[in-house]
Amino acid sequence: MTDELLLERKLPPLLPRAEVLKILQEEIYGYMPPKPEKTEYAVRRNIIKNFCAGKAPCDEITITCTLGGREFSFPINAVIPAGKKNLPFFIHLNFRPENPDRYMPTEEIIDNGFALISLCYKDITSDDEDFENGLCGLLFDGGRREGNSPGKLAVWAWAAQRALDWAQSLGDTFDISRSCVCGHSRLGKTALLASATDERFAFAYSNDSGCSGAALARGTTGETPADIIHKFPFWFCENYFKYADNEENMPFDQHYLIASIAPRRVLIGSASKDSWADPAQEYLACVAAAPAFENGFVHPDRLPVVNDVFFDGDIGYQMREGLHYFGREDWQRLMSFVKSK
Repeated sequence: MTDELLLERKLPPLLPRAEVLKILQEEIYGYMPPKPEKTEYAVRRNIIKNFCAGKAPCDEITITCTLGGREFSFPINAVIPAGKKNLPFFIHLNFRPENPDRYMPTEEIIDNGFALISLCYKDITSDDEDFENGLCGLLFDGGRREGNSPGKLAVWAWAAQRALDWAQSLGDTFDISRSCVCGHSRLGKTALLASATDERFAFAYSNDSGCSGAALARGTTGETPADIIHKFPFWFCENYFKYADNEENMPFDQHYLIASIAPRRVLIGSASKDSWADPAQEYLACVAAAPAFENGFVHPDRLPVVNDVFFDGDIGYQMREGLHYFGREDWQRLMSFVKSK
């Protein structure tokens, strides 16, 4: 059944990873900003009194990056179980700076043996058409972009990679081979892009990322490229605009984004009532990306149903009941997936 559905969609064939990444950056997300010339860290410890009952203090780290001789700083939070080393950890791109947060059950994550780094996406640049604030103020001359200049998703993904730089600077505190970047909705798209363009991430998790994230565009019954380009043009490079109502001429589809994370691991999370993100299309993108991975995507030959959890391959997929949200059940399944590998 799934093979027949993919044939109907007439997807472009998978290409070598380098070619896939070039297409994705040239045609949809824009090219990633350059790595910093210099990076410095300032740590403010125990910013929340008695956090997690003292099991895992919450620290704030200010990351200052130099690009083109100019500086840009942004904060991240780190919650690290006391006295532990070589910790698996998440870098969570979140909508708010609070810790814990409704999308981030911090103590439960800590109690499962993980450390947690979080960053608020708006601390990097605003979620709008202003390309002169935050990091964008260093990247663009007066906010002007070219066709393949990075959109906001690429700018936010760059920040997740800088958070990984900090984690790596601490030596054996973190186990980089058990690092996972994750996010929900637009930040699920961002997490996939961050991992696709940085091979240090061992895992990526996309929660309900939908159109221009984990869901195929061809054949969708949910959000389309035309919908998302009309409402959020600033998330993407301007080259993507020509594919509005023109998906059949895209030299890619979203299975390319998932495939570009190979040979590492990726988990795609869907919600049964999140029709705008189109769970069936997210599932079919996993099927289409499977040949890029050594252990592929192990799944039944049907579309997903509520409480499906498929963790046997390098691509994992889970669908819970409910709406567009990043909740405890999603985190529990994400932690189980990472622990299973």
